[in-house]
Amino acid sequence: MLEMQQSWELFGYDMRQLGRHWLAAWHDLLWANDSPVRQRLDGVVQLRSESGVALYQAGVESAQAPFEGEAILLPEELVLSRHLQLPASAETHLDAALALEVNANSPFAADDTGYGWQVLARDDNTLRVVLVIVSLSTVMTYLGRQYDRHDPQAQEVWSRVDGAMVPVNGFGEEHRERRYAKRLLRCGLTLGGCALLLALILGVAAGTKRAELSRVEALAATTKREAAAVSQMRSSLARANETIAAVNAIVALYPSPHQEIARLTALLGDDASVAQFAMSGLEIRLRGRAVDAASVMQKLTDEPGYSDVSAPQAITKVGNTGLEQFSLNITLRDGVSG
Repeated sequence: MLEMQQSWELFGYDMRQLGRHWLAAWHDLLWANDSPVRQRLDGVVQLRSESGVALYQAGVESAQAPFEGEAILLPEELVLSRHLQLPASAETHLDAALALEVNANSPFAADDTGYGWQVLARDDNTLRVVLVIVSLSTVMTYLGRQYDRHDPQAQEVWSRVDGAMVPVNGFGEEHRERRYAKRLLRCGLTLGGCALLLALILGVAAGTKRAELSRVEALAATTKREAAAVSQMRSSLARANETIAAVNAIVALYPSPHQEIARLTALLGDDASVAQFAMSGLEIRLRGRAVDAASVMQKLTDEPGYSDVSAPQAITKVGNTGLEQFSLNITLRDGVSG
């Protein structure tokens, strides 16, 4: 049994009571008199006493106006008060613990007993609580005699103990509690609406960004496809250029004989004839007859497309024909054809 009990404890807290501690913490945040929420939203109460009138909010004197309710301060002789020091773990059961304390210590009959309490201070280990006990019949007699009040729900009844205002349960405090609960609900709904609106704005923004991202991704995919097609075309063009360059190199190394025959025909004219034409690369071997073979050689030498013109054999006359026979070696200028 000891091991089972210790297994539920963590840093001295009974984990089985974790839910109660959580609820108690929220209750203190929203409903305790020293809560910043309560000090902001609680209604202003006009407190009447034998010494005058003052305004209070959440148990603290305030200059705010107008007030929403009234309270009457009991004189000290009508109030029994006790200071209690309780363990901090008792806070989750504080109402029940104080009810037992009242039943055990009230000098009045059970149906004539009214009480209230206030937490004065707390630390990690203890709670300091002030408890007040009154006789309901005596209080109503005092209210009727002093203030002509006969309805217990028409006003709240407070007691001052060591400077702390302690409302006595069973009077008009429920009206203030209901008004405060409505304010809490309105604030909660407002905060919830703001959170929902913020979530909606964030959702719309996220959806818009998602749509933009989808458009960018689609554009990127289209661009990628188009770039792939362009890249393929560029590769094809590069291969075509390489082919053309190779063809040009071949053409430069092996000029067309038809172009050279046409050029020789234009250069030689009608006074010369070609009996033999042979071409290998840039070298041409030419044999023919002309009226003036020397002028033919000179004319070919002056041709810019030829880099060298030489005669491997001497010019000879051909019988009584009046013609001379020539044999020439012609070297084409590199890169020049036609």
